[in-house]
Amino acid sequence: MSDAAHSPGGEESLIDAGGKRDELQQLRPLPRISIQAFCESEDLLHVMNDCAEDRRMARVHFRTVNGNLETATNMYGSSPTPNLIILENRVPPRELMEQLSDLAEVCDPSTKVVIIGHDNDVHLYRDLVRQGISEYILAPVSIADMINVIASIFVDPEAEPLGRTIAFVGAKGGVGSSTIAHNCAWGISNLFSTEVILADLDLAFGTANINFDQDPPQGIAEAVFSPERLDDVFLDRLLAKCASHLSMLAAPSMLDRTYDFNTTTFEPLLEIVQRSAPVSVLDVPHQWTDWTQAVMKEVDDVVVTATPDLANLRNTKNLLDTLIKLRPNDKAPRLVLNQVGMPKRPEISLDDFCEPLDIEPTAIIQFDALLFGTASNSGRMIAETDAKAPTAETFSQLAHILTGRAEIKNKKKSGLSNLRSLLRRG
Repeated sequence: MSDAAHSPGGEESLIDAGGKRDELQQLRPLPRISIQAFCESEDLLHVMNDCAEDRRMARVHFRTVNGNLETATNMYGSSPTPNLIILENRVPPRELMEQLSDLAEVCDPSTKVVIIGHDNDVHLYRDLVRQGISEYILAPVSIADMINVIASIFVDPEAEPLGRTIAFVGAKGGVGSSTIAHNCAWGISNLFSTEVILADLDLAFGTANINFDQDPPQGIAEAVFSPERLDDVFLDRLLAKCASHLSMLAAPSMLDRTYDFNTTTFEPLLEIVQRSAPVSVLDVPHQWTDWTQAVMKEVDDVVVTATPDLANLRNTKNLLDTLIKLRPNDKAPRLVLNQVGMPKRPEISLDDFCEPLDIEPTAIIQFDALLFGTASNSGRMIAETDAKAPTAETFSQLAHILTGRAEIKNKKKSGLSNLRSLLRRG
């Protein structure tokens, strides 16, 4: 077992079981390691299984076993040990020390061990540290507790921080998700002088190059189809400069081939993009595939764009419910309502749209065909076209919210619920 120990609050402090979601949000994805957890209680078994599903654990090979320290010792007598062993313990301290000595005889020297115990005993903690235990956690534990502890052992605290990733997706085709993604990327880079990478993931029909009046010879296709070449230098060659602090990975927007991707296709690209810029904006096409689901599971924030009609309401409900299940330890996706107030188009009122979703929109963008059409046809952003327009101010506020510089204020919910029955599942 490893002789390294971790004690974030000093030698005499035990880890508080109440993990904080905000702290979890700041953690880097864990590296490719193997973990086996031995659980004596059903509660801990459930926590470990949920922990294995967290997006920060995507690269971890995680296995849970219904057993104890003795079970682990017997297992590793005939099989190699993983990078980390997590053990729930209910035996008295003296017996625990004897069993740990037996485990040490069958463990690889590099294997680290975390014990989840039920004794709030500082002397026990000190003895375990001297035995080479990496951490002792007092039960009950949460998912956040476990991921924080694992990260403290395997993630280099001196490593460069990863950039924030924000995925934009439309609840339905034609709702303006790409336009909003492009304006937000431009706004973040311009308002805060922050380097931003905009990645157009719609390789067949992407519009980022048109909206920024660019025609780069290379872009995201080269990165996706040549992952073995992908490094910082290669990425720089593929990026097209759109503004002082904004670079773009443009889509080829050609149909000379099909774009059938597997679940992990975009994983290498996301890893290097996160290391290359403080903020990355991903323009995700309106489709539901293994790879789009994987991308939205991995990012820090998801923004769903919808227009106020019934099909959008149904699709938004499905998207929000699914993404919340995929990302149980992250903030709920954000909702942007677009094209609100289109003349002669019947619309669902904002209260009726949001009430069954149990969410308040992060931004509401009024329909303005002249402003958006002018910006699109000239290859400029809304704030460049008319900086004094109310929509430009909305994009500015959205940029502040998505970068954590401001938070939305919840308005009082209405009691209207006449659309809830349309969304109830049988």
